[in-house]
Amino acid sequence: MSRLPVIVGFGGFNAAGRSSGHHGFRRMILESLPDQERQETLAGLGVMMGLLRCQDGEWCDSDGNPLTLPQIESQFGDAIRAGSLIRRIDSSFFDVDSVYWQKSAKLDVEEGTQSFVLKARDLPEPVPENWAVTELEGRKVRVEISGTLEVKLDSYREIPVKSAGQLPRGFNPENLYNARFHPRALQLAVIGASDAVRSVGVEWGHIAAAVQPDEVGVYASNVMSQMDDNGFGGLLQSRLRGGRVTTKQCPLGLNSMPADFVNAYILGSVGHTGAIAGACASFLYNLRAAVEDITSGRCRVAVVGNAEAPITSEIIDGYATMGALATEEKLMKIDAAESTDPARSSRPFGDNCGFTIAESSQYIVLMDDALALELGADIHGAVNDVFINADGYKKSISAPGPGNHITFAKAVASARAILGDEVVRTRSMVHAHGSSTPQNRVTESQIFDQVAEYFGVTQWPVAAIKAFVGHSLSPASGDQLIASLGTFKYGIVPGIKTIDKVADDVYAERLNLPVSDFTPAGGIDVAFLNSKGFGGNNATASILSPKVVDQMLEKRYGAARFADYKEQREVTRAQASVYDRAALRGNFDTIYQFGEGLIDESKIVFEGGEIRLPGFDKPVNLDLPNRFGDMV
Repeated sequence: MSRLPVIVGFGGFNAAGRSSGHHGFRRMILESLPDQERQETLAGLGVMMGLLRCQDGEWCDSDGNPLTLPQIESQFGDAIRAGSLIRRIDSSFFDVDSVYWQKSAKLDVEEGTQSFVLKARDLPEPVPENWAVTELEGRKVRVEISGTLEVKLDSYREIPVKSAGQLPRGFNPENLYNARFHPRALQLAVIGASDAVRSVGVEWGHIAAAVQPDEVGVYASNVMSQMDDNGFGGLLQSRLRGGRVTTKQCPLGLNSMPADFVNAYILGSVGHTGAIAGACASFLYNLRAAVEDITSGRCRVAVVGNAEAPITSEIIDGYATMGALATEEKLMKIDAAESTDPARSSRPFGDNCGFTIAESSQYIVLMDDALALELGADIHGAVNDVFINADGYKKSISAPGPGNHITFAKAVASARAILGDEVVRTRSMVHAHGSSTPQNRVTESQIFDQVAEYFGVTQWPVAAIKAFVGHSLSPASGDQLIASLGTFKYGIVPGIKTIDKVADDVYAERLNLPVSDFTPAGGIDVAFLNSKGFGGNNATASILSPKVVDQMLEKRYGAARFADYKEQREVTRAQASVYDRAALRGNFDTIYQFGEGLIDESKIVFEGGEIRLPGFDKPVNLDLPNRFGDMV
């Protein structure tokens, strides 16, 4: 009997704000929310952005003047909306109109030689043969050069890409904990994973005490590694910029660090760890590993996620040179206008010209169903299965292929096996990769259309949330998963609000691609998360709604046991709500335990077929069965 991997916590941060408590999802469907929820969402964002603060339980402006929720919306609503979701790249990253470059130049001598004075310590090593050096006072030298001098000149250029999916303006992750010398992606990993763990409503210590130490798993990574100054970016640039490599840039730059930081500073875990990278499908690659370990019984609780911080001029330059990103010039050409709205740069399934890069950190907490019932954990959904397939032989590493046909069709088939044809046809939805490239809108919609025809779906609701938060690379399907949980909660499929209409070349006959928020009459019981990555990294997940999971658990455990669980679950929900209300007011209580709870290795004990570790309630079992008993 397979164990069901249920989602008991979720959190993170992206351009829509905080994910836990569905606040990021609520930002996407802001226009469709009742007044109270809309205004609370705006207030929470306002606190994150530093426009508001909370004092004695009251919302206040920066001067401490109390404000009601309607006052917050009227006074700060426009600034909060403008400072969240996709927008023009903030100057805190770099100035898109004046990005630093080095320009190579050759200085030729008109006659004789050219000379200049500099500090002796600034002489190159070795001194070029055509340089004549004379020592001067004050540890300076005069250099006379015959011939040509090759130099690098500081230069500043405008870059064609002007927009990105950024954390809400004014929100700085390093302010939430002691983030000294941490690359931005690792800062995002810490605050995102902490948000997910806090959202569970059950203290992590209580969860860890309920399982053996090696029954915990962390599955996390990123694609671009850490490319800012505190990571590989600074490492690779240091010598060229005349600086020095630091002791932290190399190790902290590794793309396995998002998992390592969660283990070392948030969970204190000695369990399984994995850092799987599969381009833009990386979240689903890690999710599949966790699901396989939970269903097989190898793991009982898992933290899964990705954190990416790719908004650097170098990374943007790389993707833009490939022609993959939406540029201001291309957007103006599409719009036949002399200007364009940066907030509408990502246009999935509409007339588009490239994706919009984004930063994000998304994490979920999974448990097997038995542990969730034991602890009274609140269940927000379950992962039915995740499928991964490659494309076979390829002409271009970035071109799509047949692998996604397989992953998507199998994900739908796996849901049909559990829920039946009728649910798939009438109460399922698709979270498209929806990258906002002309090629994607055709190839991905063709897959959806073909699979819809095979399974008898006629009006398949399709969401494409990159329209709101951009393409965050490795966490992109994490963004999708969090949004699917929001749809389960609120019954709303976010519309593709950055397009006026679906492009003519999209295969839309059997699809419902709404340009405004859409509420399916029968609700949504299963969501299919689709991801396509460079190199043929295709993945699709099948996610079950909490309503479906409740029905499955009641059937497995019986009405009486399930009733007891629901009573215990109310306590958990109340505890989770305490965190949510505090975080809404800016108190995230980020978990970061640096140097705390270290294990004294001298007190590790081996006895009776077990390993006992100080600080852990349960032992690690060494009485392992012979997995290949029929062969020995």
